[in-house]
Amino acid sequence: MNRTCALIIAISCLCNAIVAQPIDREAVVRRHCVTTHATLPKSPAQVGNGKFAFGMDITGLQTFVPFNTLSDWGWHSAPLPKGLTPEDYKPVVIESYGKKIPYILNNPECPEISEWLRYNPHRINLGRIGFILNKLDGSIAEEKDLGNTVQNVDIYTGIVTSQFTLEGKEVKVTTACDPEQDLIAVDVHSPLLEEGRIKIFIDFPYSNDKSFKDYVGDWELCDRHETDITECGKGHASILHELDSCTYMARMTWEGDAALIHPDFHSHRYVLKPSKTKAFTFTCLFSPGKGEKPMYQADAVRERSAKAWEHYWQSGAAVDLSGSSDPRWEELERRIVLSQYQMRLNECGDLPPQESGLVNNGWYGRFHWEMIWWHWAHYALWNRMDCFDRTASMYEKFLNGARERAALEGRKGARWPKCTGNINREWPCKPHAFLVWQQPHPIWFAEAEYRINPNRATLDKWSTIVIESADYMADAVFWDAATRRYVLGPPIEAVSENTEQLTTLNPIFELAYFRYGLRTALSWAKRLGLASERTKQWRQVLAKLSRLPEENGYYKTSEDMQNMWEKFNFEHPALTGVYGWLPGDGVNIKTFRRTFYKVLETWQMEKVWGWDYPMMAMAAARLGDPAKAVDLICAKAKKFDFDEHGLSLAWPFPYFPSSGGLLAAVAMMCEGWDGSYGSAPGFPKDGTWVVKYEGFNRMQ
Repeated sequence: MNRTCALIIAISCLCNAIVAQPIDREAVVRRHCVTTHATLPKSPAQVGNGKFAFGMDITGLQTFVPFNTLSDWGWHSAPLPKGLTPEDYKPVVIESYGKKIPYILNNPECPEISEWLRYNPHRINLGRIGFILNKLDGSIAEEKDLGNTVQNVDIYTGIVTSQFTLEGKEVKVTTACDPEQDLIAVDVHSPLLEEGRIKIFIDFPYSNDKSFKDYVGDWELCDRHETDITECGKGHASILHELDSCTYMARMTWEGDAALIHPDFHSHRYVLKPSKTKAFTFTCLFSPGKGEKPMYQADAVRERSAKAWEHYWQSGAAVDLSGSSDPRWEELERRIVLSQYQMRLNECGDLPPQESGLVNNGWYGRFHWEMIWWHWAHYALWNRMDCFDRTASMYEKFLNGARERAALEGRKGARWPKCTGNINREWPCKPHAFLVWQQPHPIWFAEAEYRINPNRATLDKWSTIVIESADYMADAVFWDAATRRYVLGPPIEAVSENTEQLTTLNPIFELAYFRYGLRTALSWAKRLGLASERTKQWRQVLAKLSRLPEENGYYKTSEDMQNMWEKFNFEHPALTGVYGWLPGDGVNIKTFRRTFYKVLETWQMEKVWGWDYPMMAMAAARLGDPAKAVDLICAKAKKFDFDEHGLSLAWPFPYFPSSGGLLAAVAMMCEGWDGSYGSAPGFPKDGTWVVKYEGFNRMQ
């Protein structure tokens, strides 16, 4: 081939690259819309807007299964023990390295308030809305009485269509959620309406104090709470629900003639009975307090839902795997698409998401701050900054409480909680008191945003949070005079949460993450023009922080750990996260490589968690083993699998860190990371994977 031909071919290839067609995003999304033919007992179809979600059974409402209606703002606290207040709780003092430090632990000297703090506040189910379907003999139909059941979740529009027959008569139900208001809109078409055999109920439960609950609320404790119709007119009604100090409204509107009745004054169930008609449409808006907001009509809600979801899918990043010959491409793409839907529907609110999003309650519906990275980091990598932007405001909202928490320990800066609810109060517990790997998260978030928007506005937005997070980290280490180094713990709770907190020393992931956090904070100090004296402690700690623990040529979970490969090779293999998830501060790559493959060979994978697979996939990618990275994110494992709705099957079900982790790993495998090169460096180059992608941001 002569030089002229080669030049022509090169120019042709370049032009082809320039004019390459963008991904047909709608086609990618629509090939993974969900169709089911029966209710999945614990896995609802949902509509939602990120801060509010409504789960439904096969009828398009909560007719046969009491799925949940959950929100960011719906929280309840049980009455306090008589004569006590939260201020009566006293921390437990633990001495380490000559320092006496108060920790928020279960205190046997004040057991009642310690116990009360454990389960308060807890997230509440706002209410159950369903059909009363009458058979010809007057009895109430059960799901087994329905025929031709089919439910389509159109994830491109966020609208669910449910169809079924009862005694040969067809019913079609369309359910949608407004993208801004906590409002559902329902459209029903059926001959059963003309026969007066369809009614709609709305029912309100009391809260329960169960740590894990698929169906949230107690429907038996009717005397513990109150409901009242505060106004009722033509086509509208409002119901006030009061349970202890928690108050909110459910406001219903409908088109056509109907009557809202309260058939049993000993219950909190209300029934909306339409007049005989071929079609019936209603909406229900949930809102905190006693105020009422203007509402959109049902047709407007459907239009707004379709427009908002189309905008979501057409913005940010996208990936198309359909050109691949590897037979796993379709399942992996399904996981990717449905995870995007579920994360946007369940986890884009004003508060950090709980582990199970807005599907049900885990850990009383509270959120875990150490898990925020796995819930929200992917928004930055997928360039969905409208969702990611909520992280800064969330840290700002909790900043004063974090300062108080640090001051309680006699330390500087801000100490972010481990597990809390809407009022920024920690629950007394060993893992919660001693866990610290949530501390560098805001620095990672800040740096991720600065890489996308390197301007003064980003610096101003995050500066205080970065500085105070770094202040705490630099003050949370101990100076070990005998070895002349800074150490982490004891006491400390490692990521794996399978070690003894009072003896654990220098857990590897925490050391690497603190190194990353302090190094990155110093970069921010330079950008902000902070005086060197202001950051002196950061630099001192970073210079003399302990090395990552290793033994016999392998890294290990913590410095004090003995027989790790035989006795502690379960729970999170967090030592694989120091180079992959993290960029490798303090890491020897050869040692890490040996460690990573030994983990794959010896770890008890049936005892890991859902986000561990994406974490290991990121490590494999950074090590230059894309085949193993794909194996890990395509794994079908006990705690890393996804059901028909795209919900992670791990415990607690659903486990959204699996979904967020998958999306973070895929973004990294497509766009790459600092130091990577070439297209889709996390996927094999043997021709089996054809990865078309666009819009991602690079991993740190």
